[in-house]
Amino acid sequence: MEYSFSFEKLEAWKESRLLATKIYKITIGFPDYEKFGIVSQMRRSVISVSSNLAEGSSRNTFKEQAYFYQMAYGSLMELLSLLIISTDLGFMSENTLNEIRADLEKTSRLTGALRKSRINTKP
Repeated sequence: MEYSFSFEKLEAWKESRLLATKIYKITIGFPDYEKFGIVSQMRRSVISVSSNLAEGSSRNTFKEQAYFYQMAYGSLMELLSLLIISTDLGFMSENTLNEIRADLEKTSRLTGALRKSRINTKP
């Protein structure tokens, strides 16, 4: 695959795409009454991750880039909280949580490294 934009080369963005796909598939099985509650919030938070990574990569300053990478990280933590609550409520299994958590942790490490690289880079 040929990449046209810089964000498409970011490993964190690639991982966030995979995570988004998994979240969308998992939430299909959630109760209908949660369609506008937890399901909507989980989907918005996971989409926010890839969106903030993409937007951050287009910013001109390292400070701006770091801000958007931090926002992506925050969305990952929001997603994790929602996943844990969903498991507590019986909407998904502990095994599913652990599988998704591993993907989330990988994405968060990559996102954190991106942010750190921008903070530690002199203009």
